[in-house]
Amino acid sequence: MSPSEAPSSDAVHVHRPTSARWTHLALRVADIDATIAWYLEFTPLELLERRNDDDGYGAWLGHPDRSSDPFILVLAQFLPDRDPFAPAPIATLAPFNHLGIELPARADVDDIAARGAAVGCLAGPARQMPPPIGYICLLHDPDGNLVEFSFDQGVYDRVREMR
Repeated sequence: MSPSEAPSSDAVHVHRPTSARWTHLALRVADIDATIAWYLEFTPLELLERRNDDDGYGAWLGHPDRSSDPFILVLAQFLPDRDPFAPAPIATLAPFNHLGIELPARADVDDIAARGAAVGCLAGPARQMPPPIGYICLLHDPDGNLVEFSFDQGVYDRVREMR
């Protein structure tokens, strides 16, 4: 058993990272059902877990490959009388702030842009940007968060060069 898997008297879960890791991004949402449906429709993410409690509803979305270094999107819809962040409005990632998803082919970006345009959530058409940005389009999720879909950003090459 590795040190990250060793039992610990102060831990509830068995598996933990061996060093500090970026594990999730959390979004407060207005309609969890609509947001889950949107991310399942437009991204490669799948619903990993859904739960509710006295404060509202939560969901975890992630990649289907079940990586040993998980990164998940956490969605939370609080009940109006239980929202710890009220009366603050739901914040959105925009106009530049965004979630980024790199796609394997340029045509995949065109496809997502066409699908987004068809349902009215296209925020920026498919276009070639200067390096290292690549070929991108932008969609708005149901709460107005900006999601960038890209091709050929070089993220995978750059990370391999650095390791």
